[in-house]
Amino acid sequence: MKNLNDEELMILVSNGNLDMMSVLFDRYHIKIFNFLFKMTRDKEVSQDITQEVFYKAIKYRASYKKGKFSSWIYTIARNIFTDYYQRQKNKDERFDTIEYKIEQKEPDQMDIKETNEELKRALNQLSNVDRELVIMNRYQGIKYQEIAEITGSTAGAVKTKVHRAIHKLKDHYLQNI
Repeated sequence: MKNLNDEELMILVSNGNLDMMSVLFDRYHIKIFNFLFKMTRDKEVSQDITQEVFYKAIKYRASYKKGKFSSWIYTIARNIFTDYYQRQKNKDERFDTIEYKIEQKEPDQMDIKETNEELKRALNQLSNVDRELVIMNRYQGIKYQEIAEITGSTAGAVKTKVHRAIHKLKDHYLQNI
């Protein structure tokens, strides 16, 4: 069964074979967690939301329309994150500053560390929408077409938005140095 692609597995899940969700979970839980962790910078919140993503994937398995599974699961993750963010915003506990950790190959290189700190600050200055696009495209490596499916947009519009977000990131970065 592990030789089946994501879409075939999800069709089996949507038809009631819930055991196949474990294969999809193994394939996607780290990707979903990393996406959420880049958005929240809170390990526990990211773990909780990741768990909720897969719970909702099982609960709403009948809504799967045989499209690209990764787009469907990222859409669920994005929606749950948005709901979480709105609840936090309503409590006046906002994500004003989010820490981004970029791994260093050699920790003794001060220039790299300073550059990473400046990049973190610049990324924090972006709007949530722009930050989300940059994270999905540049950090997660998700293609424009898939981001378009996730966000309910077109690939051309996403490409333009990512391009603009990168320019904003560059402008913020250059202002900080």
